[in-house]
Amino acid sequence: MSGGVDSSVAALLLAREGLSVTGFTMDIWCPAGELDGTRAQGCCGAQSAQDAAAVCDRLGIPHYVLNFRRAFEQHVIRPFVEAYAAGRTPNPCLDCNRAIKWGALLRGVRAYGADALATGHYARIAIGGGDLPVLQRASDHSKDQSYALYMLTVPDLAQTRFPIGDLAKTEVRRLAAEADLPVAERAESQEICFIPSDDYRRLVRERAPEALRPGPIVDVAGNVLGEHQGLAGYTIGQRKGLGLAGGPWFVVALDPERNAVVVGPEEEVFASEITLSDVHLNVMPLSWIGFHADVMTRYRGPMTRALVMPRPDRAAAVRFEQPHRAPAPGQAAVFYQEDTVVGGGTITEVARPVLP
Repeated sequence: MSGGVDSSVAALLLAREGLSVTGFTMDIWCPAGELDGTRAQGCCGAQSAQDAAAVCDRLGIPHYVLNFRRAFEQHVIRPFVEAYAAGRTPNPCLDCNRAIKWGALLRGVRAYGADALATGHYARIAIGGGDLPVLQRASDHSKDQSYALYMLTVPDLAQTRFPIGDLAKTEVRRLAAEADLPVAERAESQEICFIPSDDYRRLVRERAPEALRPGPIVDVAGNVLGEHQGLAGYTIGQRKGLGLAGGPWFVVALDPERNAVVVGPEEEVFASEITLSDVHLNVMPLSWIGFHADVMTRYRGPMTRALVMPRPDRAAAVRFEQPHRAPAPGQAAVFYQEDTVVGGGTITEVARPVLP
């Protein structure tokens, strides 16, 4: 329970079913003195734990705080900084879901005797072929969070509940208000939970200052057009903040070997093929057989139809039927067939222009 309205209503609905419910809050990131004394909020601050405790008190259920700071540092914050230092665009929510929520937290709640882990994610679980659970998009596609959950295994899904997956956000807030939950009107955070004021560059500057070394901004022919203030400040598809004459210019690649930001016209942002590593397939019985799917490469981003061609080494090539906008190394590519999440992987290569 993060102290937000979604996880609070998830607990409310389970309690109304007559189930034995216990609230768990993760202590993962709110040490005093970090980032010049600015305390992270989102789902991680002390206020969030207090809000979660108040909701549990209102529902009459136990509440515990579990300390996962060390694991969060190792599996989320450190890879986040390393990815930016290597010119990749990370998604820390995926690492958190994989290693913390369905890693350390799931083990923790099972140790407390729980049968399942329920969260406030907007996603659904259905029974697929072989009577096995499969992950599906939320009923409200505008709030769907299945993209960040693609790596959940069949055993994970069998021990997971998403009580609000069939609800719209307005319904969730209505239920919270009707139950007089103290977080019914709490604002929704859009920030990365451990990044105060959404300023991730500040964290990267403290942990990996080399990632913010100035360097050249070049076009795909290698012509120097300007100077950037560090690769960590740019992402594929970015247009604003380049400070270049002419254009319009878009970031089409990051070259960490030359510490260069490569720009071009918008059409060069689109890719026809990407390569993935650490591929996880949920419902495909033969992982080496190619299949068609709608592919999403950014959280709540557009989908493009593609042929996915897995390899035995857990890699895959994805060939888009139409050019797909701004896939970025480090992000996830997630495969959908209608509302079912087929699988996904981490983008390692993109068919883009390179420096001569």
